[in-house]
Amino acid sequence: MESQQADLFKSALKTVDVTFQNLDSSEIFITDLSHYYDSDPTKVVQGLRDDKKKPMSLMADTTTANAQVRSLAETVRLDARTKLLNPKFYEGMLSTGYEGVREIQKRLRNTMGWSATAGERYGDNLPGGQRTWILWDTSEENIQRLRELYAEVEDRIEGI
Repeated sequence: MESQQADLFKSALKTVDVTFQNLDSSEIFITDLSHYYDSDPTKVVQGLRDDKKKPMSLMADTTTANAQVRSLAETVRLDARTKLLNPKFYEGMLSTGYEGVREIQKRLRNTMGWSATAGERYGDNLPGGQRTWILWDTSEENIQRLRELYAEVEDRIEGI
């Protein structure tokens, strides 16, 4: 009986053209928690479809009275712009020390998680994304300077 139910469920998923998630908290957004992309059904549905076509993925933002439905790509870009690429956000996080750095790292990791599970490269859609944190081709001198800056920032965070 259980096998029949699983087969029926998989058969139904093969016909899905759109996946959907609802964001219902103004305090938690899609890059705050990994479970949003962990539970995204887009890849599962794509794998079950006979044509292997990726379904459209939509998200509803019902955190305000003016609910909006956006594509997954638009939603991830919006979150990145309002958090990761927003100087008020990341400077505020950096000013709190290692916990702020951990928060930035978590959001970046979860944004990359969306890239992996949804099969999209979100950095391509962000201003300077490829050069900044996705596909950055630079000189060895720049790499060395970044290592020095990283060590300096780490010392500053640790109060050295």
